[in-house]
Amino acid sequence: MGNEFYKLSMGERVFKIVNYLLIIALCLSIILPFLNIVALAFNPGKDAERGGITFLPRIWSLDNFKKVFEAANISTAFGVSVFRTVVGTICSLFLTAMAAYAVKSKTLPGGKFFMMFIFFTMLFSGGIIPYYMLLKSIHLTNTIWVYVIPSLYSAWNLIIMRTFFQQIHPSLEESARIDGYNDFSIFLRIIMPLSRPVIAVIGLFSAVGHWNDWFTGAFYVRKAELRPLSTLLQEMLMSAEAMRDTLNQAAGVNYEMLEKMTVTGNSLKMATIIVVVTPIIIIYPFVQRYFAKGIMIGSIKE
Repeated sequence: MGNEFYKLSMGERVFKIVNYLLIIALCLSIILPFLNIVALAFNPGKDAERGGITFLPRIWSLDNFKKVFEAANISTAFGVSVFRTVVGTICSLFLTAMAAYAVKSKTLPGGKFFMMFIFFTMLFSGGIIPYYMLLKSIHLTNTIWVYVIPSLYSAWNLIIMRTFFQQIHPSLEESARIDGYNDFSIFLRIIMPLSRPVIAVIGLFSAVGHWNDWFTGAFYVRKAELRPLSTLLQEMLMSAEAMRDTLNQAAGVNYEMLEKMTVTGNSLKMATIIVVVTPIIIIYPFVQRYFAKGIMIGSIKE
């Protein structure tokens, strides 16, 4: 804390110490469970059932990860996840930013109506069955575009971007119009470069949503070759749990097979978590410098 700490009053010192302790406790509440997940993922499931695994594996093993990557269509599923994450995030960012730039204009006819309509979609939805019927009627089910097109727009992301754009000084746009720029040129050459913080934040939210989404692949896609990684791993996890329950119920008949199993449903779950979150952990350091700034500027209006 340095010499500045001792210059503070007693009340300020207590407040600062309590603040730091709360932050440390919050960090530990996040880090320690994750370390336990890593330890269980690298420990044989059969051994982990004995308990006693905290932050380091008792026996180092890659059996859980081998089981994950032995799944059929794992490479195809990974490709689908990468495609939907990259294409879906880029398209969603560009189109949401264009819509936000349009509705932020005070001269837009019916601007307030459009914002009320956008906000209304945040409060109510049609339900899963009507949504499925809509996707089927426009021939999106059982296609890879069911992952991309329905998620192109998010009302929450649009509102954040609109608020951010409103804080860019209007004199920049006025000077650009004097130089002969049209709206699209202003959007591309002025608004977008100045909006990197909020774009990075919204892009991260969108990418995480695409990467972790298993629901769409499970309910709106029947073709195995079109299912993303998260859906495939979720199905594999359910199969492992079902097999374990079956063998437990018939332990007298399948005792030898039960003893040979080193991977359990719980250990497979931990390995699955590591596989799913690793790409996001790798990407996050590249956008973290924009993260806090983008959240604060995009959510506060002066």
